[in-house]
Amino acid sequence: MTGPESVAWPPAPIETERLVLRESESRDRAAFIELFASPEVGTYLGGPRPRAELERSVPEVPGRRPGLFVIEVDGAMIGTVELNRRDAERRSHVRPDAGEAELGYLLLPEAWGRGYAAEACAAALDWFAGALPGEPVVLCTQTANDRSMRLAAKLGFTEVQRYEAWGAEQWMGVWVSGTPSGE
Repeated sequence: MTGPESVAWPPAPIETERLVLRESESRDRAAFIELFASPEVGTYLGGPRPRAELERSVPEVPGRRPGLFVIEVDGAMIGTVELNRRDAERRSHVRPDAGEAELGYLLLPEAWGRGYAAEACAAALDWFAGALPGEPVVLCTQTANDRSMRLAAKLGFTEVQRYEAWGAEQWMGVWVSGTPSGE
């Protein structure tokens, strides 16, 4: 199976108008802890994690794995964007083997409302489309998460299904580069 794990990693940093998407470094550790400990970030993700636990468990170089980019503005990490293969048990039927890539992103609250998520996700999707042309990407979010629902529409994701999970209605959309929907 081809996928993010079969693409040379890390790629060269991706530069957009305002952002740099790059591999994680040790200087990002404090921002990773802020991200996971933030009540605002955790609202639709099961809540924040305890800071003391994060201080113990977050590695010196956090998030260093294929598919995960740190989002940087003016030399500082403001969040992450990642493309990971979905597990077969989280079947979506977008691909017969259910191994499609899933887009995920987290931004620190002080970076919200400035279009950074849209810019970072669009750049990551462009990179993915260049690396794996025609591969579908899914995005899942709670329907109650208005910001994520608007971003999914802006990025061109089309609804595949809605379902109940974790005590809330979830939305799944799909994005495919370079092919008409339905192929």
